[in-house]
Amino acid sequence: MESIGTWWMWTAFAVFVVVAIIVDLLVLERKGAAKVSFKEALGWSVVWIVLSFIFNGLLWWYLDGKYGREIANETSMEFFTGYLIEKSLAVDNIFVFLMLFTFFGVPVQYQRRVLILGIVGAIVLRAIMILIGAWLIAQFHWILYLFGLFLLVTGIKMLMMAEAEADLEKNPLMRWMRGHIPITNEYHGENFSVIKDGKRWFTPLFVVMVMIGITDVIFAVDSIPAIFAVTLDPFIVLTSNVFAILGLRAMYFMLADLADRFHLLKYGLAFILIFIGIKMLLLDIYKIPIGFALSVVGIVLLVSILASLWVTRPGQKRIGH
Repeated sequence: MESIGTWWMWTAFAVFVVVAIIVDLLVLERKGAAKVSFKEALGWSVVWIVLSFIFNGLLWWYLDGKYGREIANETSMEFFTGYLIEKSLAVDNIFVFLMLFTFFGVPVQYQRRVLILGIVGAIVLRAIMILIGAWLIAQFHWILYLFGLFLLVTGIKMLMMAEAEADLEKNPLMRWMRGHIPITNEYHGENFSVIKDGKRWFTPLFVVMVMIGITDVIFAVDSIPAIFAVTLDPFIVLTSNVFAILGLRAMYFMLADLADRFHLLKYGLAFILIFIGIKMLLLDIYKIPIGFALSVVGIVLLVSILASLWVTRPGQKRIGH
């Protein structure tokens, strides 16, 4: 499959991601189990957003000089649209994280390590799935229609289940783990396991880590086909995806106390998935312009967020802390 990414661009991006993760881990190690403040989370969120814009600007500058203004404009819009879609789906991901942390009563100061490890796993998982997806599309063009149908069905299902409450007690994986793995009743700092009476016991934090890993898989299955509907270039798919994920941890701590204020966002995300699914199904009949797709995604997100804030009433029950 053709890509604007050269070997040095792939290498440079891989080095950047590794450095970014190391920096995050070093900051984590320095602060230990300290609670992440809203101010710090907001600062990190701004940093990741600015870095994604800088990357897109540099990409536009490079493509403008090598391929011309038209290719540069189209590719930069593809990156931004993919980034916006992944970022919006990441908000739904955050709500699931919050539900898990609330259900297991994970102390705020222990959530940071779980999130960073979950993000590292998400990046590796998405890289593998994107490369596999790119290969499949290159070999079997018709698989794009399966992606489109999957997104359409997922969006409709999300729309119908928007108000449904998840019951973790009935989760098959949760029930299996409790029946087959020795799990402590209390947390032991940030440890995932401890030795008690010569036997290894896993802590509730380990269960949360596994559940977040499964969540990463589920959301990757949703988001990757959605971005392939925007562009078939694996370099743009991967970079837009990863840049959105790198800011996930900071965005979680920024939005954790505000989750109930965005209760209508699920409807917006469902509509976006339906729209992207239709766009992919019409790929060989009518190619919806990337500028129009970007406008639809942006408008739907803005309307759903503003509607959530408008509908929210003072004294509404808060989720989490």
